[in-house]
Amino acid sequence: MTGAVLTISSKNYSSWSLRGWLLCKLAGLEVDEQVVSFDDPENRAELLLLSPSVLVPRLTHEDASVWDTLAIAEYLNDCYPDAGMYPEDRIARAHCRSISGEIHSGFHHLRSALPMNLRAQHDRFHIFTGARPDIERIETIWAECLERYGGPYLFGARPTVADAMFAPVTRRFLSYAVEMKPSTAAYCATIDDWAPMREWVDAARAEAEEMEELDIEF
Repeated sequence: MTGAVLTISSKNYSSWSLRGWLLCKLAGLEVDEQVVSFDDPENRAELLLLSPSVLVPRLTHEDASVWDTLAIAEYLNDCYPDAGMYPEDRIARAHCRSISGEIHSGFHHLRSALPMNLRAQHDRFHIFTGARPDIERIETIWAECLERYGGPYLFGARPTVADAMFAPVTRRFLSYAVEMKPSTAAYCATIDDWAPMREWVDAARAEAEEMEELDIEF
């Protein structure tokens, strides 16, 4: 046991669990994973309602219990200030926090139209019209960051909290064959090739299928 435990739900379906896990990787914190049951009501809420305001993921570390992905990010940054989770520059750091907060609290049409499913791979997929503004806004965020900070990650040569927060979106774009600008496709490829992301996706694909297709209309 490492003394740090990250409570997560399905690796295949849970975008919030992925974010929490990637944040721990960014901090360099090794965690023991505690997977909640598919029958757990909070797990169902997290998967079916696509809500960030439940207690999964939850990090238990040195007598602290921290839930909500942004709270986990700030806690880990406090504990490991030399890990480089945020950009060093004050203005860039504020920018990173702003777009991380935006993906945390918004883009509800995108979440419902393109639900997280790492096993899914569509050659073509009809995207609900209401999700188009969300996709356009995300592409704008990424393009601005990549141009301003030089890539390949959103804030330069190293991944930050923002990349952990947007990582599930890249998988949605790839899984549902979203038509993308070249800069968007390049960023999705960068995240797809990020070692922690590959590790999570491989584990998700090997995960036992313990639940039927999510019983909700997206």
